[in-house]
Amino acid sequence: MALLLILLVSMFSSSNAQGPPSPGYSPSSRIGSMGFNQGFRNLWGPQHQSLDQGTLTIWLDRSSGSGFKSLTPYRSGYFGAAVKLQPGYTAGVITCFYLSNNEDYPGNHDEIDIEFLGTTPDKPYTLQTNVYIRGSGDGTIIGREMQFHLWFDPTQDFHNYAILWNPTEIIFYVDDVPIRRYPRKSDATFPLRPMWVYGSIWDASSWATEGGKYKADYQYEPFIGRYTDFKLGGCTANGPASCTPPWGSPSGPSGLTQQQLSAMDWVHTNYKVYDYCQDPNREHTLIPEC
Repeated sequence: MALLLILLVSMFSSSNAQGPPSPGYSPSSRIGSMGFNQGFRNLWGPQHQSLDQGTLTIWLDRSSGSGFKSLTPYRSGYFGAAVKLQPGYTAGVITCFYLSNNEDYPGNHDEIDIEFLGTTPDKPYTLQTNVYIRGSGDGTIIGREMQFHLWFDPTQDFHNYAILWNPTEIIFYVDDVPIRRYPRKSDATFPLRPMWVYGSIWDASSWATEGGKYKADYQYEPFIGRYTDFKLGGCTANGPASCTPPWGSPSGPSGLTQQQLSAMDWVHTNYKVYDYCQDPNREHTLIPEC
């Protein structure tokens, strides 16, 4: 009996270590890669940004962080990059890749986020996904956070992270595995205005790591994020109305296949650590899509 139990535990551990089941579809392969300068420019902290053989490095120290921005805004698309994070003590530090129109609609903006929340050496990074609709227009930012740990160490190698946003849904991907689908249930709970694509590294000590328990510690500076294999595919804000937005699956303009759903369910079962819809402390009248 003891031997059987050991074998079962071993089989589960081995299966878990292999990563999620194949989603059977690779949206990243439908979008060509581009160099940083083909699609982006520095936005702030130019002295904390360097480009070498196709890899963009941005860093944060006690003097500044850094950020970049796409050359054009989009009204739909697939937006991705391969990212490698810094190991060690990174508490309080956010490394991110996201869509926003904050510069166009300050105080009333839309945003779709992939954020890597820094951590202490004994704990894994948290990948936070979030969606804002018309931001803080009423003075209260209503986030729609879903958080995950990853089934690999994101500091050891580059992995592909992407946001697909079209008129019917938002899908977040890690290495082509869908980890979250946010469908358009109403115009009031879905971002519809054009957005730019951004990336940045910055100090968010007040909340990033365990609700602000651990702060950025600049004895470990610089904090570094590396990006490569940029993908921008979709419909630009000023492009033709006939532009067809990308799909998240081979099944059509909306939804995921059963194989993709199985992969996403595996991630949720094993690696989801927070879901705003399941938080009893949230005011659910403000998040009617739940």
